[in-house]
Amino acid sequence: MINLSNQVMLITGASRGIGRATALMAAQVGASVAINYRQAQNQAEALVQEVTMNGGKAAAFQADVGNYNEVEKMVGAVLKHFGQIDILVNNAGIWTHGAIDTMPEEVWDETIEANLKSIYNCCRLVVPHMKARRTGKIINVSSTAGQRGEAFHSHYAATKGAVISFTKSLAPELAPYNILVNCVAPGWVKTDMANAALVEERENITKIIPLRRAATAEEIAGPILFLASDLASYITGEIFNVNGGNVLAG
Repeated sequence: MINLSNQVMLITGASRGIGRATALMAAQVGASVAINYRQAQNQAEALVQEVTMNGGKAAAFQADVGNYNEVEKMVGAVLKHFGQIDILVNNAGIWTHGAIDTMPEEVWDETIEANLKSIYNCCRLVVPHMKARRTGKIINVSSTAGQRGEAFHSHYAATKGAVISFTKSLAPELAPYNILVNCVAPGWVKTDMANAALVEERENITKIIPLRRAATAEEIAGPILFLASDLASYITGEIFNVNGGNVLAG
């Protein structure tokens, strides 16, 4: 049984999709949830209200997690409000189209900042707190694109591949402090970010997935909660593939 009572979970990009599903599920098993959002204040506040109406604890914190100064303020605000951060879920990210010979530099930079620098920023600023307490869980959200690449999304795939390497690097570095670092690598998921592609290319996409469908956000949130729980107390540096059998990578 997963029990996150007395645990504080900070989730980036939590106003929708996988982040939102993770927040709801974490609150259901006792976690206090710090919900990060960049622009979607109404959605974030509605999520806080939904959690609290169901007896959970949650608060919303605005920050562009690709901006170091904003993350510094956010982490300080979370610590002031909840007193601790036990679990960090680096979920925020973007997915845009771009052929390498026409992709503007600003599109490349935007993706690096949103998908990779954001994880550095959050880990850089949360890890000292976890080290001081000699405990913590960090779960990074990557993608199958980071394992096999993705044509016309090389910027996205590059960041997600880097997230995998970052996870494997931090795991042994932080293990002496009892901080576990793992990664969830989803395939296609029914979220706002992927819905257009799933509608336009549904048949082409689902025919290469053995389970013949995209995942729900809840089906990604479940493995995140598992890695955040005591059931995963001897797991670190792992890439948890959740893709319906689409990419069979070790």
